Amino acid sequence: MSEYKPRVCDQLLEDLLEAVGAVLVEGPKWCGKTTTSEQHAKSILYMDDPSTKAQNLHMAEVNIKALLQGATPRLIDEWELVPQLWDAARFEVDHRERHQGQFIFTGSAVPQKKQRDMIFHSGTGRFAWLLMRPMTLWESGDSSGEVSLGSLFEGAVPEAYQGPHDLEAMAYLTCRGGWPGALPLKEKAALRIANAYLDGVLHSDISRVDDVQRNADFMLRIIRSLARHQGGQVPISTIYADLTANAQPSMSEDTIASYIDVLKKIFMEEDMPAWNPNLRSKTAIRTSDTRYFVDPSIAVAALGIGPNDLMNDLNTFGLLFETLAVRDLRVYAEALGGKVYHYRDSNKLECDAVVHLRNGHYGLVEVKLGGETLINEGVKTLNALANKIDITRMPEPNFKMVLTAIGQYAYRRPDGIFVVPIGCLKL
Repeated sequence: MSEYKPRVCDQLLEDLLEAVGAVLVEGPKWCGKTTTSEQHAKSILYMDDPSTKAQNLHMAEVNIKALLQGATPRLIDEWELVPQLWDAARFEVDHRERHQGQFIFTGSAVPQKKQRDMIFHSGTGRFAWLLMRPMTLWESGDSSGEVSLGSLFEGAVPEAYQGPHDLEAMAYLTCRGGWPGALPLKEKAALRIANAYLDGVLHSDISRVDDVQRNADFMLRIIRSLARHQGGQVPISTIYADLTANAQPSMSEDTIASYIDVLKKIFMEEDMPAWNPNLRSKTAIRTSDTRYFVDPSIAVAALGIGPNDLMNDLNTFGLLFETLAVRDLRVYAEALGGKVYHYRDSNKLECDAVVHLRNGHYGLVEVKLGGETLINEGVKTLNALANKIDITRMPEPNFKMVLTAIGQYAYRRPDGIFVVPIGCLKL
């Protein structure tokens, strides 16, 4: 067994366990929820263990409290098999001498709405939520980590470091994705992990999540459409048109929306909300969410492409690299107490990512493959947006950054804008 490499969320989990009775660790399958949670648990219950599953389910009916007994924090893995465990844990937290750090729950699917509303309401003040995603380049050891996103908020200037990746290497990392299970494998095998994940989603998860039988072929067509529209504000009507354009039988827009909702329930799709700053003018801000998968390798697997295909189609490469960049920025931003947003207005000005912290600090980020022409395009966008912001009503951005796939150095341009290869970035 390979040695565990700490993740960004390890410290977040530790902090939450010190504050609340139980932490629910959510996220897509295979992103490392169980392995990470095991590092913090003193006892473990694997609800889905084939050797004890039937016994666990029986015990949940006759003596559910017994499942919660053990050294704390006690990890309850795949808890959603028995949603009643939530309320039982809440009761235990309330009646134990020490309230904090009692349980860690892990799950790969959001419960059905009725169950979620009931159990999550009962957890108010006792439970905290932690969303895990596939690994960032820094977590997987593919970033040197010499430029800290957190330090940019504090006014640090990135010094010149040589970027560790060329375009071919970044194409491979985009296709491999951040799945922990892929890291020890040779390249050919590692590239198959995302395909195996997608197969599991299509043949099991899309129906298992709420016991509703769904059409795997139709879901694959939807996923392929979403893959082609990564980083876009794409309405259901566009996806509907995309499906029917291929002269294939299709379903209604409502059905498409319900299928996409399933992808969100299993944490495969994670759309980005719009940023709404104070502007100098009355420019209308577009509020549609931006479509993203939780990892770029999902889009790669859906489209049936690989690193060579990305090298031969830089437009597609740029879209999928943006998905990778957003994945990493989200992990770092949440560890800093913030979120990542997208900006687009009625004048068609777009900014790929706005990292906004709870304290009001924010940074503007444009994502580009690299090269002087694309970097200059990103600079133009960043300056255009910064000039629209009403700094009498909100602060100026803490930094403006062009985040690139490649590049020899991380540096600050004479105009103050940072250019940072993602292979140098960390929390």
